[in-house]
Amino acid sequence: MALFLGIDGGGTKTTCAVGDDTSWLASATAGASNIIRVGEAQARSALHEAIRQAARAAGVEPRQIQRACIGTAGGARPQIAEKVRHMVAELVPGEIQVVGDTVIALQAAFDSSPGVVVIAGTGSIAYGKNARGQTARAGGWGFAICDEGSGHWIGRSAVTATVHAHDEGGSSILLQVITRAWAVESLDDLVRVANATPPPDFSSLLPHVLSAADEGDRLARTVLTQAGAELAGIAKIVIGRLFPQQPNVPVAMSGGVFRNSALVRQVFYNSLRSEYPHATVGSTVIEPVKGALRLARRGA
Repeated sequence: MALFLGIDGGGTKTTCAVGDDTSWLASATAGASNIIRVGEAQARSALHEAIRQAARAAGVEPRQIQRACIGTAGGARPQIAEKVRHMVAELVPGEIQVVGDTVIALQAAFDSSPGVVVIAGTGSIAYGKNARGQTARAGGWGFAICDEGSGHWIGRSAVTATVHAHDEGGSSILLQVITRAWAVESLDDLVRVANATPPPDFSSLLPHVLSAADEGDRLARTVLTQAGAELAGIAKIVIGRLFPQQPNVPVAMSGGVFRNSALVRQVFYNSLRSEYPHATVGSTVIEPVKGALRLARRGA
């Protein structure tokens, strides 16, 4: 029985799946393994932990894996791909393929068929492929200058919204949940943490923004509404480049922002369909690791 390994190495978590020729045997989750965000030491630790746990759950040894595919941000860059390949090869002796996270997400959503996938996790990006095999992307240029609608963007935008509200003489549930999340007691302390070098992990505020929105906080709901519109915006760019004359375009969502926020999904859908009324937006948030395992089965 041939054994295969698929990994989705993200900026918040790493998901690893083990399968044979036809079946999904087991999966496991570890910490972040995006080298760009967490560095090589933490990436190696997370990758190894996820591989060992998934293999153990499947009742196999990592050395029995014949082929592996890892999708990660920056995986299209040769220097990043080689580092990740070397880390995985310390446990898995078989063939190892490293690709961008967009590649495994598109594969999970559409197999080899055309379509557009929008990823909104720690970062954000839209990526698509048409029937001629042409590809295009929008967004995904890093949290300092881009990644609108991502977990990082939502966290930073929430902090911005709270200080602007303070300037206007208001207060909000959002301010309360952010100060609790960062264990600070005053707005001055919040501003100090937000402007620290290196910057804080704004994406860690996502669940707290979601909580405030669930409680009806206007600022939190405004931030999430803007996130949905931004994500629809990058999807529209890719659709316009790849499918200018095609009315029926399949679109998929991926990532923790979509998975955890019904409001973001609703705004994304409504905004996208307002310009592309015949776009088919999948209702299920896809799991990119399934695409990685599928590519591992096919080989490089």
